[in-house]
This record gives sequence, structure tokens and C-alpha cells, in this order.
Amino acid sequence: MRTFSTRRQVSQTPRQMFDLVADVGSYPCFVPLCESLVVRTRQPVGERERITADMTIAYKLFRETFTSRVTLDPARLAITVEYLDGPFRHMENQWSFADVSQGGCEIDFRIAYELRSLPLQLLVGAVFDRIYARMVEAFEARADAIYGGKSAASP
Repeated sequence: MRTFSTRRQVSQTPRQMFDLVADVGSYPCFVPLCESLVVRTRQPVGERERITADMTIAYKLFRETFTSRVTLDPARLAITVEYLDGPFRHMENQWSFADVSQGGCEIDFRIAYELRSLPLQLLVGAVFDRIYARMVEAFEARADAIYGGKSAASP
């Protein structure tokens, strides 16, 4: 199983970043390789909200749709994405957002995944790491465009 994680510091508040990532319907507008996203269901689960969505990603000749369950936890400022169906054997990612003492927010993004096909895993594994890094940068740029400010990677 491959993993990717990064921590970034941005000038926006944790709540602003949570809201931005929670707006899954907007992903096709700015997330690299996200060709489309269809929200199937949206339901409250206690203080959380659970979304089931189909995302189609496209890269050169590679085009796949997968279904995920997104759990939004506004009290903890955390988002968990669980894989349900598609080309992966396993995929789970987590976002968390925390205040930074000098202002702004620290974003913690983690993903673990394994494609069903070993040849495909070997072929696109390294590419996926670059894609996930670009994806996090796209959220930072989107936050800067919507809320203002300038994001910077934390050391």
C-alpha cells in the first residue's frame, strides 16, 4: 500500500479551510484531474454529515470513476474519506485543520491507497504522489482566491 502525507501552513482559518474542502461539489472547478463529481447522498449523522459521491478522474488515457463516503466532522475540523467502489483495492484519506499560534491554519493531509491492478499500481504510483501534492496546492490556491491571503508550505 502506498501512502502520501503533507502538512502545510496557510493564512486562512481552520474553519475556512474545512469549509473549502467540505465543498466537494466544487472539486471539478479546481482539483487537478477531477473531471466530474456527483453527490449521490447527503445525510446528517449526529453532529457530522456523511456524503456519498462519485468522482471521475482523468489523466491522459486513464479515466476512472470511484465512489467514496465523505464524513464531515465540523466539531473536530476533520474530514475522512473512505473508498467504496472503483479501481482501488483500498483508499482512505484524512484532512485535519488546526489553529497556528501566529495565525492561520495548519493543514494535515494523509492518504493511503492501493490500486486493484499491480501493473497499474507500479505504473502510476509515483505519478499519484505528484498528483496528491498538486491537489493540496490546488486547495491552497483556491483558499487564497476565495478568502484572500497567501499560503505557504510549513517547513
